[in-house]
Amino acid sequence: LDYAMKIDADYLATGHYARIEYEPEENTYRLFRGVDRKKDQSYMLCMLNQEQLAGILFPLGNYTKEEVRAIAKSRGLRTAERTESQEICFLPDNDYRGFLEREYPQALTPGNILSTSGEKLGEHRGVAFYTVGQRKGLGLASQLPLYVVKIDAKNNVLVVGNEEETYSESLVAGGLNYISGKPPLFPLDVKVKIRYRSPLVPAVLRSSGDGFATVVFRERQKAVTPGQFAVFYCGEEVLGGGTIVSTGDDTVG
Repeated sequence: LDYAMKIDADYLATGHYARIEYEPEENTYRLFRGVDRKKDQSYMLCMLNQEQLAGILFPLGNYTKEEVRAIAKSRGLRTAERTESQEICFLPDNDYRGFLEREYPQALTPGNILSTSGEKLGEHRGVAFYTVGQRKGLGLASQLPLYVVKIDAKNNVLVVGNEEETYSESLVAGGLNYISGKPPLFPLDVKVKIRYRSPLVPAVLRSSGDGFATVVFRERQKAVTPGQFAVFYCGEEVLGGGTIVSTGDDTVG
C-alpha cells in the first residue's frame, strides 16, 4: 500500500475476502466480514486504519470462492483451478518448523515441561513447536491426558495441565486498534474471535486503561493464546482488535 501511494496509484486492490463500506455523512470507512463465511479474512485486517482503508479495494468481498473461480474460468484465467494454500503461503512446503530451524535456530533450544503445580515432567524440543491447547506430541507418559496450558517463552518453559485448565473466562488485549479511529463506549456487548479459525463468541468488551482492553466471555473459552489477535465484532462489522497479552478469571457482571 505504501508503494502504491508512492507511485500515485488511486487504490491497491487485494484478494482478501472482506468488505469496505464508506459512510459519506460521517466521512468514515467501515470494515465488514466477507460474504463467504468459509473464506472470510476480516480477522487478519483488524489493524487497518482509516487512511489505509481509503486506499484499498477488496473486489472479492461480495463473492464466494466458488463464484470467484467460475468468473476466473469464464475469463480463461489459468489460476481458476489452482490449488489453495492452507498454511503459510510464502513457504512452498508448508514446513514452518523447518523454516524456523533454518532461520531462527534458537527456537530449537530444549527446556523443561512443568505441571501447573511446578513439578518437572519432562523436556520439550523448543517452545516454538507447541501451541496452547495442544495434546499430542508432548512426549509425556501420564494416566490422564495432558494439554499445553501456558508457553513461557521468556524462561523457555512449557506448562501442561488437564483440559479444564486450558479454559479461560477472560483475556486482556494490548496494542489496540479501532477501525473508526476511536474506541467505542464501554462496556460493550461484542462478539470476539480469538484466532482465525475460531467461531465468533459473545463477550463484554471493557477498557482496562493504559491502552489495554479486557474481554470477558459469556462462556469460558478453550486455548486462549497470548500472541494471537483478539478481534471485536458488532454484527458483521469489525470494530477493531489487539494482541492477547494474558488470560484471566473475571466473570461477567
